[in-house]
Amino acid sequence: MGMVQEKRAGREERKLDFLATADFMQLIVRIVALALVVTTIIMVVKQQRPEIALQLSLLVGAAIFISVIGRIQQVIAVFQDFSARAGVNSLYLSTLLKIIGIAYIADFGAQICRDAGEGAIAAKIEFAAKILILIMSVPIMLSILDTILKLLA
Repeated sequence: MGMVQEKRAGREERKLDFLATADFMQLIVRIVALALVVTTIIMVVKQQRPEIALQLSLLVGAAIFISVIGRIQQVIAVFQDFSARAGVNSLYLSTLLKIIGIAYIADFGAQICRDAGEGAIAAKIEFAAKILILIMSVPIMLSILDTILKLLA
């Protein structure tokens, strides 16, 4: 292995260090413990004050969402670096990340609606997300089709 390749491999390993240093097991154990405690409280409170139970559920859902969303920034940085080194148009990576974001946010919102007993609204959120994802994926699909046509020509 040449000196340049060794340096490049070292940089790539350092960029992925957050995977080794982050304590994902501890995070998920804390999240599950919080969810179980609050679920137990909600089961008791729901009988007397259902509106408070719903608010507790929303609050815990938001707390869980916030506790994991910050970790995504490190993954995005790795993808951006890889995309730049591979010479991939940043528009494609940006679009792909937005599509993933739409899917996660829509699922989160739909689950909250289902928790509140509003399955119909949850279905509408999921439908809207599917349409938005389809629309946003058009440039990527066109690029893939264009590449296939160039390979066949």
